[in-house]
Amino acid sequence: MSYNIYHNLLIKASSKEVFDAVSQPEHLDNWWTLKSSGKPELNSEYNLNFTDTYNWFCKVSKVKENESFHLKMTDSDKDWNPTTFGFDLEVKENATYLKFSHKNWPENNEHFKHSSFCWAMLLYDLKNYLEKGIIIPFEERN
Repeated sequence: MSYNIYHNLLIKASSKEVFDAVSQPEHLDNWWTLKSSGKPELNSEYNLNFTDTYNWFCKVSKVKENESFHLKMTDSDKDWNPTTFGFDLEVKENATYLKFSHKNWPENNEHFKHSSFCWAMLLYDLKNYLEKGIIIPFEERN
């Protein structure tokens, strides 16, 4: 059995702006990572760096420009390693409906629950970044 996280939200931005914010390293670093690298191309490797201890790697498992972007973890901690997370986008009247998923967690443990909460907070930061241009310094993010 595996466990999944789902969060959906409406962002008042174009699907291109949302896609770029979840797939382009220069945008990821403004709402999620400390520093990241990668290209939104199938099987491209991404480096998601949060600290020296949390310096993770993943590969693009699904990508369709301005519609979907998913990453499969390849080198992280034991809970995240079997997981895939992604963003599916749907245009809704001058906005983008973002459907987030983080699938295949091995256990419904404290780390799973904490990560679900963190994703909700980070997605709120993503919304504020795109709608209001707010960038929270990395050390102040939850």
